[in-house]
Amino acid sequence: MIYPPDQSDQEKNILQRCSDLNELLLTCGLDKTLPLEGTLVRSLAATSEAERQQLVQSRLGLAQGLFMALRCKHAETADHSLRVAILCSIWAANKGFSEAERQDIEIAALLHDIGKIGLAERILLKPAKLTDEEQIIVDRHRLMGIEILATFCGSLQVLETITHALAWFDGSRLATSTTGTNLPVAARMLAIADAYDSITSNQVYRSARSHDRAIMELYAGSGSQFDIQLIDEFSELHKSDQSKWRGEVSRHWLEDLNPREVNSYWKRVHQVATPASIAPELLFQRRLLENMYDGVIFVDANLQINLWNHGAERLTGIAGSNMCQRVFDPEVIKLHDERGMPLSMADCPVALAIRSGSQSARRLVLHHEKQRVIIDMQIVPVISAEGTVLGAAIILHDASGQVSLEERCQKLHEKAIRDPMTQLANRAEFDRMHAMFVDVHLERNTPCSLIITDIDRFKRVNDTFGHQAGDEAIKSYAQVLKSHCRPSDLAARYGGEEFVLLCTNCSNAMAAERAEEIRQAFAALTQPAMGGAQITASFGVTEVQRGDTPETMLRRADRALLTAKETGRNKVVQLGGGIDNDVTRERRKFRWWPWSSPESTLELRRTMVTAVPLRVAIEKLRGFVADHEAEIVNISGNALTLEILQAAPAARRTNDRPVPQIAELNFTEEHLTVGNSAGNITQRTKVDIVVRPKRGRDRRKDSGLESARQIMASLRAYLMATDYDPKEDANGKRRSIGSLLPRMNR
Repeated sequence: MIYPPDQSDQEKNILQRCSDLNELLLTCGLDKTLPLEGTLVRSLAATSEAERQQLVQSRLGLAQGLFMALRCKHAETADHSLRVAILCSIWAANKGFSEAERQDIEIAALLHDIGKIGLAERILLKPAKLTDEEQIIVDRHRLMGIEILATFCGSLQVLETITHALAWFDGSRLATSTTGTNLPVAARMLAIADAYDSITSNQVYRSARSHDRAIMELYAGSGSQFDIQLIDEFSELHKSDQSKWRGEVSRHWLEDLNPREVNSYWKRVHQVATPASIAPELLFQRRLLENMYDGVIFVDANLQINLWNHGAERLTGIAGSNMCQRVFDPEVIKLHDERGMPLSMADCPVALAIRSGSQSARRLVLHHEKQRVIIDMQIVPVISAEGTVLGAAIILHDASGQVSLEERCQKLHEKAIRDPMTQLANRAEFDRMHAMFVDVHLERNTPCSLIITDIDRFKRVNDTFGHQAGDEAIKSYAQVLKSHCRPSDLAARYGGEEFVLLCTNCSNAMAAERAEEIRQAFAALTQPAMGGAQITASFGVTEVQRGDTPETMLRRADRALLTAKETGRNKVVQLGGGIDNDVTRERRKFRWWPWSSPESTLELRRTMVTAVPLRVAIEKLRGFVADHEAEIVNISGNALTLEILQAAPAARRTNDRPVPQIAELNFTEEHLTVGNSAGNITQRTKVDIVVRPKRGRDRRKDSGLESARQIMASLRAYLMATDYDPKEDANGKRRSIGSLLPRMNR
């Protein structure tokens, strides 16, 4: 934080205390609701256990022991509940809830998953799809929680909120006599916040999804599972600058709450002594293990996992919280032998090493999320002084043998590819590698993300402390980027105080997590050349998606960075839905109609449908227009015509000019009845799209065809749409979009 020169010490102390309170909630996931069209990743893993206990104790009082029991059972569920509670608190404050109503929804959100204490670990930690019987057991966990809370919770509102949050809006699931808007508004809000955080969080059975994808999923369930009006409100909440709520929520949880009033919800129980702090030498060991690049796993003599460090998470793609206390199984982590054959439990090298008591080393292959990682596994049995095998330490070393981009940069000392001040790649090298990244990852249909960042208020740094201090700040920021850069990534100085980071095999959500880690690390760094002051940085994150070029991907990331700047700075904003897993199947459905007349042209026609309402689809289309630098030719009622000048990615000659394309879009907003109840209405948007060359006799038909396919795929990605099925009920109402579109023309 930079203080004005005339700031008194007392004022600085007050400001710093408020900053510390804000940072505590910020690191616990409060910023999830701040970015416009983006998810700022929760970073509970970066906070200490004491900080999380402080938040929970302030909010739950005497009932914090129940929450800590949930943390002991499954830490990920406890962190999820804390994030949902903070999100509901912001939403309730924004809606103008009374203090009592706000406290009720906060407590309900913190304890809504408490019933998972009673779930068997084989179900809670199962990475595969649940059976019907297992799903029924999971659905009952909320009812288990109600039974637990009913024994000592004196608030009927809290119990009703948790009970009704599990019911669907149309009453089709866990049907009750109360449906629709008769359900408590707090329960409907909790259901939406719960689903949103679950979608944007890493799960044992799938990776985290982006903010855009989560909003689309919520709209897809509108009318049946969720209240569409509250989804609209929730979506708008993410578009506003929520920075004013940070301090308010901090004070509300950590200062304003009266302990006597908090404890009035519960029957008093005996206090339990706090366990002794961890020995200093164990802290050093834990820090070392968690920051090792190699994967480290500890198992006992029964193959039960006791440690799964961050390196193991990176290599396997599975979070440690989902593996600890489970039995080590090669099939779960998709471990294959040297010939590529899956290893079964009978062939487990860890079990063999424990039985024999001898060290072993093997070269094996890990498969996860369409990636193939060659590893060297070293297994070291742990033997007591009496000769008893207590377990084993497993070390996983990435032996893929691929020469990473960062290693190439370290071997190339030519000034042409290096920034002389930071020793990062320069802009020319970034442009070259960025094009290669996009081509390779689109061809392989694997995720690749781009982070663009710059230092906040850098001109003020130069004006206050001098240009030399500004140079030192840039160098220190480059060192932070280097320390968070994987060997397969590329970090570059794009210009001035602006930097870019290319992340290979990294989804939108994962890149946003990494950007949040960088943001926190830089914000905590003191600048000696500035008298020990601290400065911050803003981030824009996006993932390559079908139809992208390096230019459109960079513009989308730049839009995200601009949004972060406009909504308060010192934050991470992500845009885009990422790679579509069904793209191969979808591409086969493209059809071209060549007509015999020389005056006719080639046209690519497609009818798509997106689960979001018309106004949300228009917001996504604005992003397409901005990123592709498209020109709006005409708007007439529901029809929109764009002219796009985009080169085909496979141009053979450097002087090949791009083929101008015309995209004609016709929008229809449909209002559909969900289920048998006439009151359950949901919305979606159907889009008829035609892409054709601007000139009918353009001789560059090959490049024009590829360019048109690219534009159609890009429209599909921006709108997050799927192919329209004419068999579905499409008897919806139409409304004109003319009033929504003129501001798009920049």
